Amino acid sequence: MKRASTFEEQTECVVEALLSDLLGGEVGWRSLETDSTPQAQSAVFYCQAQGASDTFDPVVIASRLRMLGDQYNQDVEGPAQEVISKMASGKVEAFGAAVESLSRSWSSQNPGLGYERALLSVSVKLGMYIAQKIPSVREQLVELINRNQVRGYIQHQGGWENL
Repeated sequence: MKRASTFEEQTECVVEALLSDLLGGEVGWRSLETDSTPQAQSAVFYCQAQGASDTFDPVVIASRLRMLGDQYNQDVEGPAQEVISKMASGKVEAFGAAVESLSRSWSSQNPGLGYERALLSVSVKLGMYIAQKIPSVREQLVELINRNQVRGYIQHQGGWENL
C-alpha cells in the first residue's frame, strides 16, 4: 500500500482517483452519500494514506473535485481540442496555459468565486475532458495542482481532507 503523507503524494493519489474511472481503473467509487453502504466500506483503494488521519480518502476527495468541476458550466470542448492538438505536437505547457486563461476569465465574470477555486474547478473539468483523449494529462494536472496558488488554496482550507 502506498503511503501518502506529503501534499504532493496526496495530490497524486487524488488525481489518480479522479481519473481512474475515465482511464479504466478498478477503483470502487465512494462518495459522501454512499460511504456508509457495506459495498462502499469493503472497497479498497491502493493509494490510501497509511498512518495518516482517517479523513484522507482520495476517492471521496475526487468525488468532491468532480462536483467542483461540474460547477464550471462553460464550454470546454473548444479549448480542449486546441490543448489536445498542442499537446500532440509536444507543447505540454498548453494544458496549464488553457486552465489559467479559462480560470481568469471565469473568475472575472464571477467576482465572488475566487481565482484559486476557479483554477481548481477548471483544472478538474478540463483535465477530465482531455484525459479521455490523452491519458498522460495526469502529470500536468498533478503539477498544476501542486503549484503554489492552488496548493496554497487547498492548504488554507485545511488540506485535501477539508477541501
